[in-house]
Amino acid sequence: MVLSVVNHAYTSAKHDHGTRWLDEVEEGYSLEARIRVRLTPKASRDEIVGWQDGLLRVRVCAPPVDGKANDALVRLLAKALGVPKSAVGVVSGAKSREKLIGVGGIDSDEAAARLGGAGAG
Repeated sequence: MVLSVVNHAYTSAKHDHGTRWLDEVEEGYSLEARIRVRLTPKASRDEIVGWQDGLLRVRVCAPPVDGKANDALVRLLAKALGVPKSAVGVVSGAKSREKLIGVGGIDSDEAAARLGGAGAG
């Protein structure tokens, strides 16, 4: 898999993320990396499985009820990326297994490095 990064100024227009798993959005002076995730709730443990088919596969123990699985995903990614929980959020797909996650304060290259250099392939 090859790291696909797009640098662009933020606009209100919709962006087609297609098969890109990691984008970088510049809003003013802050950067936001975006990560495409495939979440499996009700797993035996919380873990980041790795990259498959352009998505970061993540498993969490929490059930997909009342946003508990999304909360567990945010906590796990924040810890793995070394950022505060408040810097991580679900951009789209809150009620879907496939989600787009925004991570503020780091760029795409740094996010990929912190997640095990997943862009190399």
